[in-house]
Amino acid sequence: MTIEPNSSQPNSSPSPEVIPQPDLPPDDYECASNNGLTAEGLATQQALAKISSLQSHQHLAALSQARLDVKQAVNLRTGNAPATLITLVAIAIVFVGLALDNLLIGLLGTLLALLLSISVLLPWLQAVVTEFVSPQERSLFVAFLGAVAALIGLFQFTGINRRILAWSGQLNWDAVGALGEVFGALGQILIAVVAVYVAWRQYVISKDLTIQQNLLTVQQNLITQQQTIDSYFQGISDLVLDEEGMLEDWPQERAIAEGRTAAIISSVDGSGKAKIIRFLSQSKLLSPLRRDIRLGRAILDGRGGYAEDRIEGVRVIDLGVMLAAADLSGTDLRWTDLSEANLVRANLSRCDLVRTNLSRTILYDAQLVGADFKGTRLFYGSAQTATPRSRTQPPDYNTGEHTGAVIENADFTDAQRMSESVRYYCCAWSGETRATIPDGCEGIPNKLEMIKSQDLSEG
Repeated sequence: MTIEPNSSQPNSSPSPEVIPQPDLPPDDYECASNNGLTAEGLATQQALAKISSLQSHQHLAALSQARLDVKQAVNLRTGNAPATLITLVAIAIVFVGLALDNLLIGLLGTLLALLLSISVLLPWLQAVVTEFVSPQERSLFVAFLGAVAALIGLFQFTGINRRILAWSGQLNWDAVGALGEVFGALGQILIAVVAVYVAWRQYVISKDLTIQQNLLTVQQNLITQQQTIDSYFQGISDLVLDEEGMLEDWPQERAIAEGRTAAIISSVDGSGKAKIIRFLSQSKLLSPLRRDIRLGRAILDGRGGYAEDRIEGVRVIDLGVMLAAADLSGTDLRWTDLSEANLVRANLSRCDLVRTNLSRTILYDAQLVGADFKGTRLFYGSAQTATPRSRTQPPDYNTGEHTGAVIENADFTDAQRMSESVRYYCCAWSGETRATIPDGCEGIPNKLEMIKSQDLSEG
């Protein structure tokens, strides 16, 4: 069966209505195929028919709803017009009654206006309650009213209210008043306690916030310090290294390197100072290097490193007094070269000084409490012949004369893993503080006092 377009009717709609076809048996499909309608065309026709049917149902529902809304609007307009007119008349009657001071006319107008107003306002109030108050809330409100009514009836019909009134008449109201004052005082005390508790909790919370803020500030400072140290490492590396290796002996570059080091050491804490010292020491920038006299270049030692020259060598960076009175307590200074540095009044307590070179270092009045002295070098040569550095005499690295550290008045309390040679040197040259050296100084002469006595006698 085919659908012919109705082209002969000019007033027909642009989209003709498609009549849904019932399902056909297999034989009918064959017949339809023979009449020019294929199976695909039939499926398309059925789908269009279903869509048209759904659209027609939706259209009818929308039209019905629109008619209902228009009808309600018309009824509202036509129904409210007489009620409004009568209400205005009733209001006029009320004013007439008030003007004539007539009770009957005023009462009649008042009742008429009240009834008409309630009849108009009641549907609106019902719609408002239905829209803004859920059924559960309405049920709870009605249940609350029912509970109040039930309690009133219970008190009224069982006589409980009369018993309460009789009992209250027998009370001593003076005592009740005094008891009320007591409870009032207790309430004020409780309020004061609550206020104190709230103030205490605010203090605790403020203190915790302050502590957390301080921790964040410390962490931020550590991050900033590490970034500064990293920038310093990169700057020193770019300055001291050239295409041929270690910086040549140009005084200006060495002066700039020492200036950068002095500036950053004064602006970082103990751990930052220790990091800088380890970097410079492991980079051989603190050791006196043997250099070519004419070219100023550092000379290799033939073993993959730079040759040291303790007597005439030149340090790329000379610490000098950069670490004087510095707080390096609890830091890691292992395998660092601090020879000839000025550490007067420095705090090296609990430092790890394993394999640290402190020869010719000024440790006058330094704190070395609990420091680890395993393998620490305080002098060259033998402990019996080694002496502290001198301002006028050159060092002798064979015998040890004038190669030792100045340890006068240094505190060695609880020093760890101190060798016998180091203990002997400390006992001989620490002066009055030799009593702080572990294992004592029995049998070891106080050479510092002997030299002082000799100088006084000669003077």
